[in-house]
Amino acid sequence: MSQTIEVTNKRLVLEAFDTLFNKRDYEMAEGFWSPNYIQHSAHIAPGCEGLFNLIRSLPATLRYEPGLIVADGEFVIVHGRFSGHGRPRSWIAADIVRIADGVLAEHWDVLQDEATREESQSGLPIVRGHLSRLTVAVKQT
Repeated sequence: MSQTIEVTNKRLVLEAFDTLFNKRDYEMAEGFWSPNYIQHSAHIAPGCEGLFNLIRSLPATLRYEPGLIVADGEFVIVHGRFSGHGRPRSWIAADIVRIADGVLAEHWDVLQDEATREESQSGLPIVRGHLSRLTVAVKQT
């Protein structure tokens, strides 16, 4: 039974992010990113080199936890959490990735500092347990 392009692309992004951010296997990670990768993030230098150099510059304690992930054709959006990066607060990120020819070709992101329930006006910030439940649901699809 064949998988839809959306399922394939979601799995690709999750594996790519885990390989780069958590395992820090740069050689393996190169295979997930296009050599012509376009980086739209204001805090990351251009191309794969900019992204990989940023990760190399961060502490070995860096961890990425994926949460909700959705796909529409060549686009994947994953909502996750970056911790252990050396800043006072973890980041909650919405990463938007365009897939082309089976690799990550283009990226945009939105970042915010993680807030406690008490700090959130809504009282409903995304928290570690919430991310874990979302990830389990995604892996089951």
